[in-house]
Amino acid sequence: MLEFKTERRLPIGAEVLVGKGVHFRVWAPARRKVEVVLEAGPGSGGAAPLRPEEGGYFAGLVASAASGTRYRFRLDDGEALTPDPASRSQPEGPHGPSEVIDPGAFSWSDAAFRGAPLKGQVIYEMHIGTFTREGTWESAARELPELARIGVSLIELLPIAEVPGRFNWGYDGVNLFAPTRLYGSPDDLRRFVDAAHRAGIAVILDVVYNHLGPDGNYLGQFSGDYFTDRHKTDWGAAINFDGPRSEAVREYFIANAGYWIDEFHLDGLRLDATQNIYDGSKDHILAAIARRVREAAKGKETFLVAENESQEEWLIRAAERGGYGLDAIWNDDFHHSAKVALTGRSEAYYSDHEGSPQELLSALKHGFLFQGQRYQWQKQRRGTPALGVDPARFVLFLENHDQVANTARGERLCHIVSPGRLRAMSAALLLAPGTPMLFQGQEFGSSAPFLFFADHNPELAPLVRKGRAEFLEQFPSCSAPEVRAQLDDPSDPRTFERCKLDFSERERNAALYALHEDLIALRRRDPVIRAQRPRGVDGAVLSAHAFLLRYFGDDGDDRLLLVNLGRDIHRGSLPEPLFAPPPGRRWETSWSSESPRYGGQGSPPVITEEGVHIPGEAAILLHPVVGTPVPEKTSANPRPEEPKKHVR
Repeated sequence: MLEFKTERRLPIGAEVLVGKGVHFRVWAPARRKVEVVLEAGPGSGGAAPLRPEEGGYFAGLVASAASGTRYRFRLDDGEALTPDPASRSQPEGPHGPSEVIDPGAFSWSDAAFRGAPLKGQVIYEMHIGTFTREGTWESAARELPELARIGVSLIELLPIAEVPGRFNWGYDGVNLFAPTRLYGSPDDLRRFVDAAHRAGIAVILDVVYNHLGPDGNYLGQFSGDYFTDRHKTDWGAAINFDGPRSEAVREYFIANAGYWIDEFHLDGLRLDATQNIYDGSKDHILAAIARRVREAAKGKETFLVAENESQEEWLIRAAERGGYGLDAIWNDDFHHSAKVALTGRSEAYYSDHEGSPQELLSALKHGFLFQGQRYQWQKQRRGTPALGVDPARFVLFLENHDQVANTARGERLCHIVSPGRLRAMSAALLLAPGTPMLFQGQEFGSSAPFLFFADHNPELAPLVRKGRAEFLEQFPSCSAPEVRAQLDDPSDPRTFERCKLDFSERERNAALYALHEDLIALRRRDPVIRAQRPRGVDGAVLSAHAFLLRYFGDDGDDRLLLVNLGRDIHRGSLPEPLFAPPPGRRWETSWSSESPRYGGQGSPPVITEEGVHIPGEAAILLHPVVGTPVPEKTSANPRPEEPKKHVR
């Protein structure tokens, strides 16, 4: 069967060979015999043995099968039938038969789209099941022009691998090659990506390569070597990337990474919880995945971003300098400090953050706050040095699926923070030198919560509910009996339905929506902010709740962002060098979060003859304009007035 290897797109799975039938290939070293059983569609009622190949593979060509055939494997003459571990579609869910899909039958129109470069991105995290009322690819595609209009450039899809039940927030996937039936067909996903590219929006996918879900995972039926007990994760057995017989396991996940780029034209991946991807190999699996993604993109620019709680800089270091070659990494430290600053709450994993202006400045300038210091919450050191990292490589956010869901009621910041403070911090996010990310609905102040939801079987559902409640107990405010009694049931359909967005709120909350639209436009329009230059900003603390951020442009064309989360600041003078305008110029307001357009009270001039006036709970952007020239001190000039002396 090796003669078909060059015709295949992937090393495993069912693939249509034009004019020949379907070629099946599966890794099953734990089995002596594998038979493919055609259950429905073309060739149904038939069965064919697969021939053993070197390395524990079984393969064979079935001429009667075609696109649309539904099939499963019979292992060692057993009675039970098992879905394909590399199934491209599970139309009846993870326990049902797999379906043959021909990716070559789809007609793409995105040849001119060149991918997702690192710089200039505004990311939008999206869960397809709750993004629209219908929760489908088709309905989500209808909203793409509006997202493009307000300036979103890259959509980060929460995981879409097949899951059991009627709804799931995505992290219980078990068929890693099968886009879940819950949102539509594989071609519906292709149509969504094609439409996004026509709108000028890149699409990346959140993939979970650190564990599999608790129900519907059949990998162990084919080989126990997929998993290892040498490492532990918080969610289940760890993947075997470096132990005995791990070569085929690595091939499975590397192929999966390239599959999304090749067959669905995705523009990159977000790698979930990489701190729980364990690999002592010389060639780390993440580095191998990065190479495969670049190869599959065939010259298009790709965007690879990691979630990494331990904040390891080498993930985004270039491969030639010993790194894994990813593009970007989530900066949880910025989120934690921002949330403490906005809410005053510092429970659990927020407890090492004070939310001070200095913390916010440091996160904006240097990325991680913890770069090797002791982290009291974990009672160990956390992070690695990252002072020289390009700021665009840090993804910044005020909300994401985890952080909103990790509350008792799935509350968004707009539910618990004053409008002025939220507007000011949104400005800090969207004008930051890092790469900003919005969570779906954040841009218009969605009233929908985002809760943890997962529809599991009756035996598993109570355990999941109990485990979720225990997880939230790390927050003292969530551990009180009266709060625990009111926690939403993850398996209740009403929990899921409550999380769906209502786009009529774009009009009802027009002021906040306009704020986000204008800030994104300003970020794209202003050449100094858009540059995202390494070491291109500096900052200073102005008070216990206020700071400034100065962006350095060419020839003194600087910008000054003032962020005040506290009360009004009135000073006769401000002894801070970064506040001084460039030579021969003065500062003038170019944007204010207190504009009535955003629901604010208006902004008087920041600098007057009386001194400096920075409104409370506001952010103001200043730019330099030509001011009254300062006369040069020459013999032809009159003697300047003697300054007043300090009196003791």
